[in-house]
Amino acid sequence: REIGNNNRALLPWLFLQKQKFNKLCCPVEGVKASPLQTEYRNKCEFLIGIGVNQEDKTVGCRLGKYKGGTCAVVEPFDTIHIPAIAKKVVKAFQDYIRSTPYSVYSPETYEGHWKQLTVRTSRRGHIMAIAYFNPQKLSKEELADLKISLAKYFTEGMGKSSGVTSLYFVEEGQRKSPNLEDLPLEHVAGDKYIYEELLGLKFRISPHAFFQVNTQAAEVLYTAIGEWAQLSQESTVLDICCGTGTIGISLAKRVKKVIGIELCQEAVQDAKANAQINELNNIEFYCGKAEDIVPSLMNGLAPQNLITIVDPPRAGLHSKVILALRRAEHLKKLIYVSCNPRAAMNNFVDLCRAPSNRVKGASFRPVRAMAVDLFPQTRHCELLIFFERVEYANGSSAAAAPAASEIPAAACGTEGMDGTSPASEGSQAAAGHGDCSPGEGS
Repeated sequence: REIGNNNRALLPWLFLQKQKFNKLCCPVEGVKASPLQTEYRNKCEFLIGIGVNQEDKTVGCRLGKYKGGTCAVVEPFDTIHIPAIAKKVVKAFQDYIRSTPYSVYSPETYEGHWKQLTVRTSRRGHIMAIAYFNPQKLSKEELADLKISLAKYFTEGMGKSSGVTSLYFVEEGQRKSPNLEDLPLEHVAGDKYIYEELLGLKFRISPHAFFQVNTQAAEVLYTAIGEWAQLSQESTVLDICCGTGTIGISLAKRVKKVIGIELCQEAVQDAKANAQINELNNIEFYCGKAEDIVPSLMNGLAPQNLITIVDPPRAGLHSKVILALRRAEHLKKLIYVSCNPRAAMNNFVDLCRAPSNRVKGASFRPVRAMAVDLFPQTRHCELLIFFERVEYANGSSAAAAPAASEIPAAACGTEGMDGTSPASEGSQAAAGHGDCSPGEGS
């Protein structure tokens, strides 16, 4: 409906598509299942608070939203999507903080210290733990002693059996930024990184770097991307919001060149290291906001065999990125990976809307869609949409179709208009990735 409302030149094509695909604008290939249905999350963020029965210093999941008045935290041991090895770390860490004189941080009074525990795991058996602590008015000496104590607990003490291979400590006072990625990390024990294997490739993962939370389902997703992209040895892949480089690296041996763009500096460092680890020399990575890099970069890319893959955070790509992709008319194929299609609706509409003074370049149209169940046991999934550039002949759609004037309004998707705009469904965001708490899906 939104495509037809914003690009009437596509109405004939939409009419035929809806006839072919049961009132849908493109074929939807269903939902690909995750090979692993339980204990699949390789990254979990646990809050620290007072338990439901007033247990002190409980590590786990908040029962509701803080703004809804719920601050109680419940242990995660009965959940089915969190791995047993992560739960073991939670138990060990909870035992440790209960032995310290420091209280939990209160979001109501802004008092207290212990705030959060992040656990990252891999199929190689690596475990990274990141402890978030508000120092309040503690002295440097007191903080130093706490870090030494925490490190000894996990390397020599009762916490050693939890298997933590990498330990970090974050002093988190009143945030100047809402992003955890902006907080300084201190490595206190073990290795600096964990490593994961995906599609026969090896990947280094830093504390803040994005990596899909379900590794085995990510293999299903990336395999589908590779099949859809129709690549050759002459292809160039532009990987926007590339994280640690997983998508581009998984395709690199099949193409001439891969270019990755990512906001998180840690992730870019990992991506470069991952290219070296996998002995790939046809990849280059740029660190920065996609809206700052893409416009100038597109002008220098070869016009033949170019495909763009975007895997943005929940809110989607910045509108400037979409406008740059529209202007680059030598770009004919685009694959959009979305963990929140409703929030990304602005992007979908802008890719397809009619050219104008603001939106230059021929529009795209969706020709294929599929979902991958990256988050079993939740209502969320990852959506994959293949867009192709509309080819015009003499200023009209090249596809043979009835004229727009011959199509009934209902068939054009204008029925049931509620007067709302897709802009109301979600906000734009700069490139870069976030994560979610264990109970969320994306």
